[in-house]
Amino acid sequence: MTVPALFRGLFDDAAVFPPGDLPLAEAVPAHLGHRSAWYADAVGPFLCGAGRAGELAAPAVPGLRVGLVLPGGSDRPGPVPLHGLDVVGVELVGTEVPAGLPEGVTVSLELPRDELLVKRLDRLAGTPHRAKFRTGGLTADAFPTEAELAALLTACAERGVPYKCTAGLHNALRHTDPVTGFEHHGFLNVLLAAADPSRAAEALAERSGPVVAAAVRALTDAQVATARASFTAFGTCSIAEPLADLAALDLMSQENR
Repeated sequence: MTVPALFRGLFDDAAVFPPGDLPLAEAVPAHLGHRSAWYADAVGPFLCGAGRAGELAAPAVPGLRVGLVLPGGSDRPGPVPLHGLDVVGVELVGTEVPAGLPEGVTVSLELPRDELLVKRLDRLAGTPHRAKFRTGGLTADAFPTEAELAALLTACAERGVPYKCTAGLHNALRHTDPVTGFEHHGFLNVLLAAADPSRAAEALAERSGPVVAAAVRALTDAQVATARASFTAFGTCSIAEPLADLAALDLMSQENR
């Protein structure tokens, strides 16, 4: 089975981060298992806090592609400790890019949702870097509303700024969490919004699985390319959960996109 282009490299493995909190000794073998499975093309790099990168390097794991997540709070980040790892991405809060990164390393700059956000996007426009947005968390206000997220995605599209998302997005469809009552965005909703920013609010609001699945199947190749040029990936502590959602909607075959 071939992973459809819409989902290739979409799921960054954040198993060691909350709420998964999987120990490295378990998370790394699990990630390598994902990378050798039939759905490997859907799996992005293994995300790890920069402070724990040394643990990954001793001993080094062949074939492990790593995304380092730097701690926040530094306006002028120093050199990133690579520890000889195959680092393919670096993520941090702020607008300053760390010095001394190897060529080809993707930089994701987490932008706070405040009155300066649009100006920060203006600074990212025309650079090789991408924005990073939090789409959830431990409190209700950590989740942007449909209108707020639609405005963010539209602003990125207008400026040609790609983005990734993190937190609260590992299910395919928009839904209300039955335990917390929090309103969760769905990653398929975000993909549809990225494919057609003019209808972003409508796409983000849709909760019907059949309606969303039909819209995904109707995407043209050009729309798929547009969606993934914008919405590049999201971090999920469970690779299995988003895959299960796609399978339930019959979207994991190439024919069904």
